[in-house]
Amino acid sequence: MVTKTAADTRERILEAAAALLVAEGRDGLSTRAVSAAAGVQPPALYRLFGDKDGLLDAVAAYGFDEYLTSKRALGSTGDAVEDLRRGWDLHVEFGLSRPEFYVLMYGDARPGRTSPAAREAEAMLRTIITRVAEAGRLRVSAERAARLVHATGMGVVLSLIATPEGERDPELSETARETVLSRILTGAAKPEESDLPGRAIALRAGLDGVAALTKAERVLLAEWLDRIADA
Repeated sequence: MVTKTAADTRERILEAAAALLVAEGRDGLSTRAVSAAAGVQPPALYRLFGDKDGLLDAVAAYGFDEYLTSKRALGSTGDAVEDLRRGWDLHVEFGLSRPEFYVLMYGDARPGRTSPAAREAEAMLRTIITRVAEAGRLRVSAERAARLVHATGMGVVLSLIATPEGERDPELSETARETVLSRILTGAAKPEESDLPGRAIALRAGLDGVAALTKAERVLLAEWLDRIADA
């Protein structure tokens, strides 16, 4: 008989937990129920995932992997702003198609604790935001822009999930998306408007690659540029 590897056991546990999550929601993910569904003893689960929080993080990542794969496959259109729009739409689409996993990732926010899957998704968002900044299209700092997009997008998805499908506003996501973009993106500048914030943001986005400054000097300059950008 071939001995099953730890990887095989881990995959079986995650498959069982994902099925329970879809069928019964988060309340169905007790360690006893998951162990029974996977055909393993509870100690095996704890050896592989550490504790229940570790299991929940792994289940979230398991369900989110399809989204991350799709997001990586989007590639780039060559227009950072358009890529930001496409990333928003994909995020909303995932949340509505896999609501149990989305709520597991984002519906139990606690200070200082973010699932690895959510952190990877946020890193992808920040990469796109940085490209927008480098193109000189941001009117606020990249940090503030990323937080606004993330918080608003997450709120839209959780709100839609909580609304019966037949009662959902089909234009809510697009309206929220464009409202946020109008707040963070530059448009046609009026004659009396200064483009100094946009210049500060673009310079801030490329600051990490400036070898002429020491690390301390880059940190100080970054703080000044962020203050100009958000003034």
